[in-house]
Amino acid sequence: MTIALPAPAAAAPRLRHLWIPGLALALIAVAAITPPLLTTGDPLAADPLAALQPPSAAHWFGTDQLGRDVFTRTVYGARYSLSIGAAATLLSVLAGGLVGLLAGLAPRAVDEVLSRALDVLSAFPEVLLALLFIAFTEPGTPSLILAIALAFAPRYGRIVRAQTLLVKRAGYVEQAVTFGLSRARLAWRHILPNVLGPLPILATIGLGTAIVNASALSFLGMGPQPPSPEWGAMLSESRNYLRVAWWSAILPGATLTLTVIALTAVGRRLQARFEGRR
Repeated sequence: MTIALPAPAAAAPRLRHLWIPGLALALIAVAAITPPLLTTGDPLAADPLAALQPPSAAHWFGTDQLGRDVFTRTVYGARYSLSIGAAATLLSVLAGGLVGLLAGLAPRAVDEVLSRALDVLSAFPEVLLALLFIAFTEPGTPSLILAIALAFAPRYGRIVRAQTLLVKRAGYVEQAVTFGLSRARLAWRHILPNVLGPLPILATIGLGTAIVNASALSFLGMGPQPPSPEWGAMLSESRNYLRVAWWSAILPGATLTLTVIALTAVGRRLQARFEGRR
């Protein structure tokens, strides 16, 4: 007699691990797109009489040194941090992908020049590259986006180049060459779709790192300037009040950390499914 055993209980944890970061990202997306759905306050409204109040029913995350509601500023800060990270990631993927594709398809001499340039840029820490770029420009949101894009472009360029060289040696590409397909048509129809496949997944993972770097540079005064409710700028403004008002820095920092963890978790799961792993 055969007894049907129940399905393994591992499916539930897998679903839970997928839904928890997904729900967190959905809330962050709502905060970035339509913050009035989560709070009705003004992130710039100051009330000196309510300064440095602890978390309560009236102020969920407490108030900062100027009496501004920290929860409201954290919600509105999602728009700044996510938009800066997303714009920088998009630019770095486009720039790095283009250079990597050219290196993989170009003659050997051009490939060597572009590859060595990517290697040299990859040898520097990303934050250092961004700081060097901002040093020749002026602090602000546009400079911060371009700086992070420049710092992250080499990683995507090297990935696209390696993938391009791999696809070029595939059997179906070599067969298309024997059929007399032009180089441009070959790159557009056969190489490009297979090379760009992993990039959205890698960009999802890289988005979290871009947000962290943007917040770090904003903390140093290189990004949006006060009183903008950007997470890094909020941490910078609150660092002198940690002993008397820890909530003004810890809670926005925890929101930043949870956002990055959720993005990384979703990106890793998508990467595992793309590669055919459980």
